[in-house]
Amino acid sequence: MAEVQLGNPAVVGLGGFGMTTLILQFHNLGWVGLGPVLWIGLCFGGTAQLVAGLLEFKTGNNFGFGAFTAYGAFWISLCLFVIFGTNPEIVKAYPVLKFNAHELGMYLVVWTLFTIIFFIAALKHNTALAILFGTLVIGFIGLDLKELYGMEAVGTFAAWDLIVCAFTAWYLMAKIILDEVGINLPVGGPWL
Repeated sequence: MAEVQLGNPAVVGLGGFGMTTLILQFHNLGWVGLGPVLWIGLCFGGTAQLVAGLLEFKTGNNFGFGAFTAYGAFWISLCLFVIFGTNPEIVKAYPVLKFNAHELGMYLVVWTLFTIIFFIAALKHNTALAILFGTLVIGFIGLDLKELYGMEAVGTFAAWDLIVCAFTAWYLMAKIILDEVGINLPVGGPWL
């Protein structure tokens, strides 16, 4: 009996991560409002990426399982943080949910620390993945400084850095898609 070939869930995971990261940076640069960020974040970057992570579990890929599931949850939680934390009626009833720069900054700090672990592991995979997680760490640090200390210029730098991160995710997604049709994009060797 022929083995059934399964799709690679990383296509959806990388696609969702890249698109949501990109639209958020468009928002951070003032090019688009918050609506598209929340919808893409909840649906593609959040839910679809979370599902991709759960499908990676079945393949035995702990890196993909951990990354896609975690960052899918990141996008869902960030969107809900903004939606509920900026709603006047909800905040009036539950003041603890109020959205502010310090709370967002601390939220981002824990994700920065979490991302460093994935960056270290990415160094053993390939150059493109190391660039993706390296730019993600740099971007998170920039956003931490923007939210906690009001460093707007650093926040702008972080937005541009995270645009590079988003396109790197799409490059890795394209690699998987194009490999199937015989077009092989280079990803470089491991750094460690």
